Amino acid sequence: MYPLTLGSNIGTTTTAMLAAMASDSDARHTTIQIAVCHLLFNIFGILLFYPIPFMRRIPIAGAKILGNTTAKYRWFAMVYLLIVFLLIPTLLLGLSLLSNIVFYTFLTFVLLIVISVVTMNLLQKYAQHRLPLKLQTWDFLPEALHSLKPYDRLITSCFSHCTCCKSGAKTPDDLTVSYGYK
Repeated sequence: MYPLTLGSNIGTTTTAMLAAMASDSDARHTTIQIAVCHLLFNIFGILLFYPIPFMRRIPIAGAKILGNTTAKYRWFAMVYLLIVFLLIPTLLLGLSLLSNIVFYTFLTFVLLIVISVVTMNLLQKYAQHRLPLKLQTWDFLPEALHSLKPYDRLITSCFSHCTCCKSGAKTPDDLTVSYGYK
């Protein structure tokens, strides 16, 4: 399935190429340039993740984590999409328009946080005995910084007026739709 997904990723770039070639002559150079960027981005992504066997595990593991999280918290998919495809690009664009110093300071700060979290996760997994007792788990942080449960309580309480939530339905299969006839 993974090779088919990668192939279809390349296939979507043909639509962009066709649309670029159909544009008016004034904008054709720019639109073809963007379509080629789209094609090269997908090709380099495939060259990075597919030929090297251990690299294949990275996107598959990420997809499993996102899938399991979405199965547990139904609202997570929508929030993830809004954050990754709307909030983060808007924030980065806004910071890049302010000044380079602000933009690079922010990126450095985010990079330091990511490196710290990855290092702590690796230490907790492989060298837990070397860490102080308090740092052996993420429980020293407030619950909202290491669990989605507080957000789940908040979001489900906001939507508790929904008729499907009040009916006691636990899964989508438990829900029934009434059209007023039998």
